[in-house]
Amino acid sequence: MSIYHTLEIEQTGNIAYIRFNRPDSLNALNTLLIKDLLECLKEITLKESIKIVVLQGKGKAFSSGGDIKEMLQIHGEEPFFSAMDQINELISTLYNMPKLTIAAIEGAAAGLGLSIALATDYIISDINSKIAMNFIGIGLIPDGGGHFLLKRRIGENKAKQLIWEGKVLSAQEALERELIDEITDNLPEALERKLHQWNAKPLQAMIKTKKIYTELKRQNLLKALELEKQAQWKMRQTKDHQEGIKAFVEKRKPNFIGE
Repeated sequence: MSIYHTLEIEQTGNIAYIRFNRPDSLNALNTLLIKDLLECLKEITLKESIKIVVLQGKGKAFSSGGDIKEMLQIHGEEPFFSAMDQINELISTLYNMPKLTIAAIEGAAAGLGLSIALATDYIISDINSKIAMNFIGIGLIPDGGGHFLLKRRIGENKAKQLIWEGKVLSAQEALERELIDEITDNLPEALERKLHQWNAKPLQAMIKTKKIYTELKRQNLLKALELEKQAQWKMRQTKDHQEGIKAFVEKRKPNFIGE
């Protein structure tokens, strides 16, 4: 396996563990982490010995979402679309991987970090974690396939309400809304149990079922990713987004005006 600056990789038997390694920023997803994760997933996709991929975050969070400090430094349409294209390729690669994938959440999984978790096949969360699709708080829309991935799990109407609400959910609330699959007060133990269950099954048959479902939805995901990219660019030009960012930096409640 290659070495990546922002990831910690470990392979145990047929399982690859990928840990986001920017703990000081709560594993905020900057362009380097996104690039590293995309390249790592592509490398693992080609390794036939790996059948299961586990995504985790080092430190106190799974991922707090996109790196807002870096986002504020991206000016102009071309660099913005370039960054979005890489996010979109990452989500498409993860969603379509011919492997079984698990997100093991401890701490925060928010924004783009939650989109990444939702692109996996199974989500286990520590009972004290916080789950949020909170783009609305800074006047933006979910990206990273958030619209498609939420609809896949909870249906269009519930997804829409969740996006508009932008509430930070407890793990219990996320489980009740069927955003995640399992909560636990012992994440390492629960993860090990799930991996053992999967490894006792015919994994090739499980992966083939996944391939059929992902192939049926491939074009829908690509369409959603493209629509999000175009819409997010428009949202970045709004007064509400500028106010949302200003309020975030100043740690106050935003005063949105619908423009």
